Amino acid sequence: MNKKFKKIIKMILIILLIIILIIISYFFIGFPKPNQNVIWGVNFSYKHAQALGLDWRETYQAILDDLGVKNIKLATYWDFVEGERGKYYFDDLDWLIKEAENKGAKLIVVIGMKTPSWPECHLPAWANNLAKGEQQKEILKLIEQIVLRYKDSGAIRYWQVENEPFFPFGQCPWRDNDFLKKEIQLVKTLDPDRKIIISESGEFPMWFKAASYGDIVGATMYRKVWFREINSYVSYPLPATFYKRKALLIKWLFNKEVLGVELQAEPWGPNLIYDLPLAEQEKTMNLERFNKNIEFARKTGFSEFYLWGAEWWYWMKEKQGKPEIWNEAKKLF
Repeated sequence: MNKKFKKIIKMILIILLIIILIIISYFFIGFPKPNQNVIWGVNFSYKHAQALGLDWRETYQAILDDLGVKNIKLATYWDFVEGERGKYYFDDLDWLIKEAENKGAKLIVVIGMKTPSWPECHLPAWANNLAKGEQQKEILKLIEQIVLRYKDSGAIRYWQVENEPFFPFGQCPWRDNDFLKKEIQLVKTLDPDRKIIISESGEFPMWFKAASYGDIVGATMYRKVWFREINSYVSYPLPATFYKRKALLIKWLFNKEVLGVELQAEPWGPNLIYDLPLAEQEKTMNLERFNKNIEFARKTGFSEFYLWGAEWWYWMKEKQGKPEIWNEAKKLF
């Protein structure tokens, strides 16, 4: 009996080992060919451009005209749109969307409390001390105002509801999956013809949650970042095959597409970029690393990528006299 039990345990361990090896092989072994037909776009944050000391309108126009970008992921900010409770300021968003219309650019518009750029959750001062339920009511009002105002724009391709809503990153008062469902349902009710993107960190989760909530999965992708927890820079050891196979799994299980909605193309250091010396910035982003990230992205097989960093490239060109990345990026568009 004892021998039989040992034999069963041994068989179970062998089977588990085989399963583990299959999983490792699936996600980590492969030699994908670069996709030479990627549709390239950029993220644009007028808040980020301002923080860099740039004229954000000039920066946006340069992205459209000089770079020739035709696909933009545009962040909206609750604190900019509703600085005073119940009073919505749309002049800036009106201008951004009209410029995209005039230049024939297509937009992914990010809406909600958590949208791209630090501190991630952009609550206006008046909302900070509201109870969670009151904050959520105000967020739904904000979303309704934005969607109703812009849903007839031919420039808007998709809505993205929140930014990495499942990922505990940023200065945020709460995360609430049930509320996220309410946000998504509201957008679908107001604008039933447009698909909704839900984004997730590219490195850690399997993207199943995003796929179950949204019509399209948006994956972020960072290659070298500062990890505050260990007080050091870390280069992610994940191969392009890891992202490619995860995307194939999402297609197989959910029949949904994965887009690269945020590809690292600016520094990520121990401090915010605005307080980071140039020499420190170049430890995580320079021309060589920019080109490596582009080549890596091609190997994932994704059909679209939106680079994060266009405002920084413009800052490097205009404020630092270093136009190399800006000029290199032109080749993509």
